[in-house]
Parts: sequence; C-alpha cells; structure tokens
Amino acid sequence: MEVRRIFETEAFVNGHGVEARKFYQSEHMMMVHLSLKPGDIITKHAAPLDVCFFVLEGKGIVEIGEESRDVEADTLIESPANCGHGWRNESDELLRILVIKMQKASK
Repeated sequence: MEVRRIFETEAFVNGHGVEARKFYQSEHMMMVHLSLKPGDIITKHAAPLDVCFFVLEGKGIVEIGEESRDVEADTLIESPANCGHGWRNESDELLRILVIKMQKASK
C-alpha cells in the first residue's frame, strides 16, 4: 500500500502562476492539487486529456467551453479532452481543487 498526503508533496508554481502539487502520476492518470488564492486566475486552455475537477475547499468560477458556473466545495466538474477550461477565484478565501487528468481507454 502506498499512502500520499497532498501537503507532503513538493509545491511549485505552474504556468498560470498558481501553486500546484503533482502527487500522483501513472500511465493512465495524473492528479494535481491546485491552491488558488483570492484573485488568482487560470486562463482558459485546453488539454488533450479528459479532466475532472473536484473542489475541495472554497468557491470559484469554472469555465468549460462556452459555459461558466459558480461552484463550491464538494463539487465535481467534468471537462472533455480538447475543450477549453479555466478558473477564477473572486472570493476572499482560498480555493483548493483536485485535478484528475485521464487517458482515454483504448478500444
């Protein structure tokens, strides 16, 4: 059994200027923890993989494709491969998100 704790993983600043912690990666999946401080923005971008976002703490605005929605803790958001997605933290609290990137299953 392997056990990992998010905050025992090394933090880095990603290409969007947001604190990130990549704490799991395999051939088929990657999990990244993001911490968006008040005012932080992840500009809309697309990934070649299916992505799920799980809001762990706080509130934020997620944009998937042409749709934008306010979301809060305990919410799961799906973003299909090659669809633009982005985040904004317009609140005065920390927004923590678990990002799960998945390879499509081969047929």
